[in-house]
Amino acid sequence: MRTIDATDDSLPAAAAVCHALLVETPASGLVLVEAGLGQDDVARPGELLDPEWTQAVEPALRPAETAVRQVAALGYDPADVRHIVLTHLDVDHSGGLPDFPRARVHVMAAELEAALEEAPSRRYRPGHWAHGPLWETYHPTGESWYGMAGAVPLNGLPPEFLLVPLGGHTRGHAGVAVRNGTGWLLHAGDAYFYHRELDEKGPEVHPLMDILQNSSQVDAELRLANRERLRALRHEHGVDVISAHDPWEFARHAPRT
Repeated sequence: MRTIDATDDSLPAAAAVCHALLVETPASGLVLVEAGLGQDDVARPGELLDPEWTQAVEPALRPAETAVRQVAALGYDPADVRHIVLTHLDVDHSGGLPDFPRARVHVMAAELEAALEEAPSRRYRPGHWAHGPLWETYHPTGESWYGMAGAVPLNGLPPEFLLVPLGGHTRGHAGVAVRNGTGWLLHAGDAYFYHRELDEKGPEVHPLMDILQNSSQVDAELRLANRERLRALRHEHGVDVISAHDPWEFARHAPRT
């Protein structure tokens, strides 16, 4: 997406991202965490994407960057993606859903309700679910995960996957926790945008990305409270927390050659 500067002079300018995570499981096939923008968005942005959003975000709109093409480039059959787990239904997180029409789509019930009520809008685009996804919706439970309330196991997936409510950015926003060996990775979606927001000492926001955070949030108090919980999750419990859009965090997890 749009190229931005870091607040730390030691980091180069970089293009913001909206990345997905592909997980191979023994019994549940391929699991995609987030769907990004899809092939239809790339081919027909004027029809499927809000023009103001496109102008502000400057998505590259390259076919090779869509999740379905990335999965195939890794040597997998995209038809083997049996589950998609979403942090929320914003346009840049759900646009790839039509590229995996047979996948079950896991999302918090409050998020799907908000999307169906508010679409079409800059945030929610009904073309991304016009194909009739196989929805699996969830409500927060009484379970706690490292002090994060409401964690939900997912139907048809092993216990190594959880939806963790992280409201504030949207009504039903959640993080997606994936256990890998002895540790956990939490894809925090848009619960924060910039890695330095979670610094243990002297945290700071990114001036440009913070404008977007503040303009798109539905509950500022809840979003900020969840950001504090994420900071504790990283520094007190050792969970690997990653946001959807920070290009420097992404580079540390998926270095490019």
